[in-house]
Amino acid sequence: MAADLRSRVARLDWDAIERSLDADGFARTGRVLSASECGQLAGLYEQERRFRSRVVMERLGFGRGEYKYFKRPLPRPVQALRTNLYPRLAPIAQRWSRELGLRRGYPPTLGGFLERCAKRGQTKPTPLMLRYGPGDYNRLHQDIYGEVAFPFQFLCVLSRREHYEGGEFLLVEQAPRAQSKGTAIMLGRGEGLVFTTRERPVEGKRGHYRVNMRHGMSQVTAGERVALGVIFHDGD
Repeated sequence: MAADLRSRVARLDWDAIERSLDADGFARTGRVLSASECGQLAGLYEQERRFRSRVVMERLGFGRGEYKYFKRPLPRPVQALRTNLYPRLAPIAQRWSRELGLRRGYPPTLGGFLERCAKRGQTKPTPLMLRYGPGDYNRLHQDIYGEVAFPFQFLCVLSRREHYEGGEFLLVEQAPRAQSKGTAIMLGRGEGLVFTTRERPVEGKRGHYRVNMRHGMSQVTAGERVALGVIFHDGD
């Protein structure tokens, strides 16, 4: 599966993904996981030995629903996605850093980037599974777990679309001296989405300026929605 996922990631239209990230702060990848792979990953949710922690969102004011962070070793498809998506996104991250006037470097491999996280005390894996039922939702937020953060993350919905209602992915951008702009995105089973973790550069008349981004999920009105989130930086 790992080799097959590596090939699938390599075959994605990375020029189109980069253009979409630049223009909108998110990019659909098309289908990345098969129905069988989605079912197998969703089935891991009840296997407590796979996870390092469980978060009940309502207790912390994050919304309603719950999610679990994987512990190492990560499941092979999760590790394959994380390892093979990162080097495709790192050059875009490096360019964005320059355009924003930042001094954030992104090594060419995930291993090199995680070494940088570890030097800042960020050693906990952050890929996670999220499960929502009727009435559950996710408030707008940013997934920053320490000083070191990667500007992109990846989402893949594992549930069949006909098995739940609502649950649109939400992305909200706040440009300087402007009202917020919101986008609602519905994903099919196995379809991937790369999106901005925290901020993105936008070209203006005097060069690039910073637009802040937050993401969340609209309320699930029926059924159950299970998703995989791949965050590239480790946490503290």
